[in-house]
Amino acid sequence: MVTITQFVYVKPGKEEIFRQFESLALPLIPQYNGKLLLRLRTGPEQLIQGELEAPYEIHLVSFESEADLAAYMADQIREQYLYLKEESVLKVMTVKQS
Repeated sequence: MVTITQFVYVKPGKEEIFRQFESLALPLIPQYNGKLLLRLRTGPEQLIQGELEAPYEIHLVSFESEADLAAYMADQIREQYLYLKEESVLKVMTVKQS
């Protein structure tokens, strides 16, 4: 089992473009033995304390294996729309647990 936590920071004004990418990419996860365990949208008002700014979204995703994760990352449909992610995402902080 592989679990990925992502803190996604979206460029100001590019939220709709990011949501377009997510609407195309997230439904592919189950095809690769994956589960979207949590998708949480945050904002500055939810931040209680810390050195990091609040991300736009937090994702918690699991896959049965590293091979399943790699197959999802290489999915042709997902790759076809990566330009939307590149246009809208400022940065992603990823924590991977195997």
